[in-house]
Amino acid sequence: MLVSLSSSTFLTLYFIMLIASCLSGFIFLHSKMPLSFVRIHIFIVALPPLVSLLALINTNSNEVVGLWHLDSLAWLLAFFVLFMGLIIQRFSVRYLMGDRSYRKYFTLFTFTTAAASVAWLSDDLRLMVVCWGITLIGLTLLIRLNSSWKVANEAARVSGRLFAISWVLLSSAVVWLYLVTGQWQLSFVLTDEILAQLGDLERTGINLLIMFAVMIPAAQWPFQRWLIESVVAPTPVSAIMHAGLVNAGGILLTRFSPLFNGDITQMILLILASISVLIGTGISLVQVDYKRQLVGSTIAQMGFMLIQCALGAYLAAIIHLVLHGLFKATLFLQAGSAVRSYHPATSYNKRPSKVSIMFGRGLGLLVGVAFWLMAPEEGYQLVSAIILGWSLSVSWTQLVAFGEGKIARMAGLLFVVVFSVIYFFIHNLFHQWLHTVVYQSEPPMAAVIVVVCILLFGSAIGALVARNQSSTTFAILYLWLVRFGEAKYKSVESHPNYLKQYLFQGGNQ
Repeated sequence: MLVSLSSSTFLTLYFIMLIASCLSGFIFLHSKMPLSFVRIHIFIVALPPLVSLLALINTNSNEVVGLWHLDSLAWLLAFFVLFMGLIIQRFSVRYLMGDRSYRKYFTLFTFTTAAASVAWLSDDLRLMVVCWGITLIGLTLLIRLNSSWKVANEAARVSGRLFAISWVLLSSAVVWLYLVTGQWQLSFVLTDEILAQLGDLERTGINLLIMFAVMIPAAQWPFQRWLIESVVAPTPVSAIMHAGLVNAGGILLTRFSPLFNGDITQMILLILASISVLIGTGISLVQVDYKRQLVGSTIAQMGFMLIQCALGAYLAAIIHLVLHGLFKATLFLQAGSAVRSYHPATSYNKRPSKVSIMFGRGLGLLVGVAFWLMAPEEGYQLVSAIILGWSLSVSWTQLVAFGEGKIARMAGLLFVVVFSVIYFFIHNLFHQWLHTVVYQSEPPMAAVIVVVCILLFGSAIGALVARNQSSTTFAILYLWLVRFGEAKYKSVESHPNYLKQYLFQGGNQ
């Protein structure tokens, strides 16, 4: 029975299935292979996440087997990345049918997600860095999937350049760790005895390299440009980018948490991530392009995730990145229906009652405090309580207070209740899986105060400016956010020039 299999047996089965899915992608590249083979390919791609899920359910230990760190966190991340890849590839079967890069897309997609899953299973720092580099290369090639479009090439160039910087920074941190400790094995490097060998300057230097290495793929200020440019990529590519790759920063910081925790770098990350939250939220509010709204939301959400890591709430960060990945992938995959379902907004002309808004804020505060008091001895509870209370307040305002009529408000209330129940269920499930393998620490109260003050101050300034929309200050702030969320001139082309030659050839036939 599967429940009796050892971790090494699950690992062997996993890699057999993973290799089979990669070979399937290679086979599909051959021009003589019928396009109907993609159905078989999707079936084969479904096998690795199935094995990783079974391993996750049956893993109760924290084992290191050769080059691999086989704990519940590793299996969860492998399952999450591959499962999201499976869903998006299945969606792409019809969505991208007729695209000239149809075959290349599925092969690149399979290899990119496979490399990412191997990186998170690895306990060898060299293997982790190599696999993460392959993932970044695959993502760059997916962005420029339509290589005949100069806009896609420009976006890939911007992304590839920043990805290369991120990879070099992470590689430098890993090499520095090896030079100090003489070990490539991550689980051994992060023991208390080995970490004691690091001086304060060495530790801060390594942490700074890791911090900037994770901020780039997370699209944090001032490195958000690549994500804004990447909206030209096919929608399924954007979905996996936002669902399984952009949030890799939280994964890396969680893996390096014993090294990162307690260092001055945490405060630097807190400040930069808090600024990113405000900028990302502003971009999502002023943009009219649906995908750029989602990009702004991702920048803000990744900022929240890095704030959780900086406060030592790594378990909350893992829960956040998984739930955000599922939610954001769903929004991207339904992006094609956003235009068809659009109706002129009339509800914003009618302001909700102040009583309704204050009730939502009070409810958010009450739920946040109750959530924090449930387990005050665990550090991540405080951070989760702040974010949960804030999210509930915003959700109430948008879905209930701004609802049109009783039916809409009742539907919004039902939506808030259902998803709150789902959140608590997933939180408890993940806590059961990960509480023994994910490093946790009590967040310094000074750091929490800094984050809350930055977010409240930024929100208050935005609210005051927005109340007087005819003022010069509002116009300046609005136009700055619009400009900040727009791609460079080279990455914008309303009518793709590469289509002209095909239209012209078609007209002469």
